[in-house]
Amino acid sequence: MKQVYARPKSLKPAHFHYCPGCGHGIIGRLIVEVIDEMDLREKAICVAPAGCGMLVYNYFDIDTLESAHGRGAAVATGIKRVRPENLVFSYQGDGDLAAIGTAEGFHAANRGEPITIIFVNNGVYGMTGGQMAPTTLSEQVTTTTPSGRNAATAGHPVRICEVFAVLDGTTYLERVAVNKPAAIIKAKKTIAKAFRNQLKGNGFSLVEILSPCPTNWKMSPIDSCRWIDDVMAKQFPLGVIKDVP
Repeated sequence: MKQVYARPKSLKPAHFHYCPGCGHGIIGRLIVEVIDEMDLREKAICVAPAGCGMLVYNYFDIDTLESAHGRGAAVATGIKRVRPENLVFSYQGDGDLAAIGTAEGFHAANRGEPITIIFVNNGVYGMTGGQMAPTTLSEQVTTTTPSGRNAATAGHPVRICEVFAVLDGTTYLERVAVNKPAAIIKAKKTIAKAFRNQLKGNGFSLVEILSPCPTNWKMSPIDSCRWIDDVMAKQFPLGVIKDVP
């Protein structure tokens, strides 16, 4: 009989703690599927963040450690320099990478550190209560912008891929989503390409993933998935932002 489904070897038999409809579980599954399919289980090292993704070490059956909030790129840099033969990636949210970790991520990218960042963008601080993040959309309601984000006082949404694209050290930047089957298939291929980019020694790569957050968006899971297409992707266009052979 043909086997059509199996738990990835690099995924522990543990229940995800994520809210219903959250994209983190999908993204985590895609990462370990790619690791297994590329036979990288004994070579992969994940740097986990603060925030909703901090417990990936409960789910990933690979070498995983946690950095201080925002320091994922710096920790990944140190590991990669000591162990250049390993696949080293950080898993970071928008508050982690685009706010407190801006300097670490920006300068790792500028130096062309041969690491990969998996950047989960759900437009809010998820774990701490849905506050405005650097990626919160204009006029988006959050717990700290109850009348909607006002660009005059809170600035504009930060497009990390576009910011990093101007840096000479970046070689592969792509934005994808996990709100529907076709998008999930595309996201998996993008993660695999970013990992291959690192293994070839091509420099810094980052995959930005638009992810639903029904709890903090105050929407149903279905409406959250639709909102990514109807609203969020217009502010953060999907596609390849930079790809240097």
